[in-house]
Amino acid sequence: MLMLEATKTQPDVKLGRVLIVEDEELIRETVALALIEEGYEVLMAEDGRAALDLAAKSEDGNYSGFAALDLIILDLMLPYVNGLDLCRLVRHEGSSVPILMLSAKGSETDRVVGLEVGADDYLTKPFGMRELVARCRALLRRHRHTQPASKESTLKFQDVTLYPQECRVTVRGEEINLSPKEFRILELFMSHPRRVWSREQLIERVWGPDFMGDSKTVDVHIRWLREKLEVDPSRPEYLMTVRGFGYRFG
Repeated sequence: MLMLEATKTQPDVKLGRVLIVEDEELIRETVALALIEEGYEVLMAEDGRAALDLAAKSEDGNYSGFAALDLIILDLMLPYVNGLDLCRLVRHEGSSVPILMLSAKGSETDRVVGLEVGADDYLTKPFGMRELVARCRALLRRHRHTQPASKESTLKFQDVTLYPQECRVTVRGEEINLSPKEFRILELFMSHPRRVWSREQLIERVWGPDFMGDSKTVDVHIRWLREKLEVDPSRPEYLMTVRGFGYRFG
């Protein structure tokens, strides 16, 4: 079942359009009410398949995908299409819409898997509504802060070509798969070749000013990028470490 909350309960000024994909009705409706009271427009889906059906519809009857959304709140355990698979599908479509994943599982492994398939944040059940709303605000601020004003048709450096509008990268003529964060890091590097970026600067530009994690997150993503870009990741030719300062591209 899909539904848009009654307009009479929603403020005239919308802060963003949020899709809640949650199979527990009480949680789904409680979260929806909390967001509506904050000024968000809310769509709801009770399972992964319903969310995909919603993405295939728009007001004019044409396919809209997830591009019309500003935020997705996604439960990990869903009927038909689970949260991890739905998250993968959203990213495969090329959408960078922020995704907040919800789960009763709180282990580090579950959080890492969720983040690696494309989620932007992770909240363990049970959670407080104030924290959820705060995380939604932070994700939206971070996403809007990191969106470039305009994009070139292509960015090229030696054998690496990045297509910003298509969210696609080729290396030595072969297309590679990057996570949204990896893509944003590489796009930033290629937009400013040979510039040295500190970990703090990369976090500010890619993760946003509200990021609360460890700066070592940058090192992990750089390592993943090297594994995908470099012929020999242990002797990089593109992503160079500048000891005592940070990283540069080229």
